[in-house]
Amino acid sequence: QVQLVESGGGLVQAGGSLRLSCAASAASGSIMSITTMAWYRQAPGKQRELVATTRVGGNTNYPDFVKGRFTISRDNAKNTVILQMNSLKPEDTAVYYCYVRSWGNDYWGQGTQVTVSS
Repeated sequence: QVQLVESGGGLVQAGGSLRLSCAASAASGSIMSITTMAWYRQAPGKQRELVATTRVGGNTNYPDFVKGRFTISRDNAKNTVILQMNSLKPEDTAVYYCYVRSWGNDYWGQGTQVTVSS
């Protein structure tokens, strides 16, 4: 069992930056084996969508709508994943969710609100 705690959401003006952080921890007595770490987002009335992915080898992937603006990074020693978001747009407004895959199981954070004002 993996627990995810997110932080860093908030309100920012268009063009600004935010940094999201997600820390993964194992439930008592269990050991994590994290492969994929990612961030998703869900805006009101829309489906959840992938924002950025990083795999155990360090490969990263981004959809076109965030490429060049968002950067995902991970610290394997600390089991954390960071999403640096620059040049934010009002359409980036959503609840952002941390995702981790460990031992073939999917785990989600509770979500953190990001609001970008125009």
